[in-house]
Amino acid sequence: EVQLVESGGGSVQAGGSLRLSCTTSGFTFDDSDMRWYRQGPGNECELVSRIRSDGSTYYTDSVKGRFTISQDFVKNTVYQQMNSLKPEDTGVYYCAAGLSPIEGVEWLSACPFPLGYWGQGTQVTVSS
Repeated sequence: EVQLVESGGGSVQAGGSLRLSCTTSGFTFDDSDMRWYRQGPGNECELVSRIRSDGSTYYTDSVKGRFTISQDFVKNTVYQQMNSLKPEDTGVYYCAAGLSPIEGVEWLSACPFPLGYWGQGTQVTVSS
C-alpha cells in the first residue's frame, strides 16, 4: 500500500518559517519525482516545488529564494523548508508522487488530483 504522510504545518506570522515533511512508503522512492502542491483559498491547486531523483529542483516563481525542497533516501522522506513566509503562502500543502504523465503542468483542477499518489495535506496559515 502506497502511503504519503505530511506533517509540519501550522500557523505563523509573516516572516516566520515552517518545515514540512512527507514520509513515504509502498513505492520506490529513489526513482520517484516528489512534488509539493498548494491548494489556496480559492481551491486552486498549484505546483509549488518538485525534486527529481537526481536532485534537480523546480520552484514556482513566487517561492524562489524562500522555499527549499530536499529529500532523504534513507528515510524515504521529502521536505520543504519555507522561510520568509507571506500571507499568500497560506493553504493546504500536499506532497505527491507518480505524476510523470503530467510533467510540466503547474496548475491542476483539484488537490488531490485523480492521478498518482497524494498525502492527506497539511494546513499552513500565515497571518500578517
